[in-house]
Amino acid sequence: MTQFPAPNEVAGVYDGIGQIYGSAWGLNKHYGYWEDDADDSSVEVATDRLTDLMISGIAARAGQRVLDIGCGTGNPAFRLVRASDVDVVGISVSQVQVAKANEFAAEAGLADRATFQFADAMDMPFPDGSFDAAWALESMWHMPDRGQVLAETARVLRPGGRLAVADVIERGPVTPEGRAVLDHICANYAVKSLGTIDEYRQALADNGFVDVEIRDISDNVGRTLDLMADAVETVKDKLTALVGEEQATSLIDFMRLSAATPESGYLFLTAVRA
Repeated sequence: MTQFPAPNEVAGVYDGIGQIYGSAWGLNKHYGYWEDDADDSSVEVATDRLTDLMISGIAARAGQRVLDIGCGTGNPAFRLVRASDVDVVGISVSQVQVAKANEFAAEAGLADRATFQFADAMDMPFPDGSFDAAWALESMWHMPDRGQVLAETARVLRPGGRLAVADVIERGPVTPEGRAVLDHICANYAVKSLGTIDEYRQALADNGFVDVEIRDISDNVGRTLDLMADAVETVKDKLTALVGEEQATSLIDFMRLSAATPESGYLFLTAVRA
């Protein structure tokens, strides 16, 4: 049975348009978190704040070993290492990301505490109970089967190990206009489907996680896509060279549309491996 999205399809997004987005956005290739509408924090501050939310979510202690599921180029992991004095192992299905993350770790003097490797979260190459905590920062939406990833995460976590997830989700009820935006997200970013809060709650329970806490933080991260669209506009020539004028314009327009679409949501959750 063919798996969708296949690892190479996810890697293709991040090795292609993702690199262009990242060049315009900054070191943290993820959403920002703003306290409220009056919060005028910069993208750098807001994206660090979301990383800090994840750090507080896993509450890792010095010397513990943390799994970073879908590590990107490593910046959140570096912040975690410095904040909590832990060792991090990051995994990605992008060889480009893995190489850059290891390069950046060496440049930051953190190569002994943060290592990155090519691996599929659906079938992790780690022994049972080999991590004290794990997080998935905007990687779960790419997974063909989130339940399978949670099963693998539960397997490699020690009992009592904490999990934190930040993810793009679908919020109902979904209008026809909202469905068009969600379908665009899936079609262009190697996403099979966007999860819902109820689906996450069930999948966590099915895979042995307890003490589940889920927050809808859509309002806190909502301005990210408008700001990212502004940033990508500054490198639209590079995006056009990659995907063509029509597609480049569509991608930017849909970013702005997604920002205004309530069906496009975002959650933050924590759970404990029983």
